[in-house]
Formats: sequence, C-alpha cells, structure tokens
Amino acid sequence: MKKNLILGAFLFMTISLVWVLAQQMMPAAEGEAFWTYISETNPYTEWKHWPGYEEMYPGTSPHGAFLKLYVNDVAYQAIQEGKTMMPEGAIIVKENYSEDKSTLMAVTPMYKMEGFNPEGGDWFWGRYGADGNVMASGKVKGCIDCHKKKKEKDWIFTESK
Repeated sequence: MKKNLILGAFLFMTISLVWVLAQQMMPAAEGEAFWTYISETNPYTEWKHWPGYEEMYPGTSPHGAFLKLYVNDVAYQAIQEGKTMMPEGAIIVKENYSEDKSTLMAVTPMYKMEGFNPEGGDWFWGRYGADGNVMASGKVKGCIDCHKKKKEKDWIFTESK
C-alpha cells in the first residue's frame, strides 16, 4: 500500500514536471518554427477563444471577411485578470475566412516576446497561408503600421466583451 502511494506520488510529480516544462518551451521568433509550434507542438485550434469571441465574427481588411480568434493560456489568463498589457509568451491567433465563411484564407498570429521588437510592442507578427506557408513573419511592417493605432492598448484591436 505504501509503495503504491509513493509510486503514485512519483508518477504525478513526473507528469506535472513534464507538463510544466512543455508549457515553458516557447517557439523561436522565426516563421517556420513558429508555425510548427502553433500547428503541431501546441496546436492553437485546441486553445481557448478570446472571451466574447467564441464564434466566428465579422472581420475587416486586411484580415478576412470573417474571423475566429484563439489565445494561448498565457494570453487567456491575462485577459481574465483584466491586464492591459500582455505578458511575454502571450500568443493571439486569428483565422481569416472568406465571405462565405467556408474557406480559411490565412492565419495571422501575434506573439509577445520581450526584447524582440520594442518599436512594435515586442510583438512577433505573422501571416500564414491555410497550408502553413509563411507569407510574412517577424517585424512585419504592414502589421506594425496598422496596429500602432492601438499602441496604448498593447497593439491589440480586440477587447473583451
């Protein structure tokens, strides 16, 4: 009985440690590595939605006519706590859909990485084709130029509903 209890505690601690380490392994700020992270290592489609944006919603240019919005655990916790600035490691992923809502046109993530891009709020920006093809990544001028309108809100247009 005592051996089973000790073995159970050991297994629990091992599994917990592996889970914590996996959560801390963040992607590189590089197009293909980041796509691998959000599509395979820690698939964004399994993440929570930004609160209030659980369903597809109308979008605007340059994103799709309709959007789906996902956030990783770091971003979700910051939203729940009412933080105005996202912490390092926060990832926001927007799926961009066609007017008929049936075709995924692109995936556009933002990844907060301290020191990566101070002129752009320390955000890594990306635009990927539906197949994961890197269309743009890193310090993307178009993303930065548009999102700087919301600089005081950590470069984020979306607000909690």
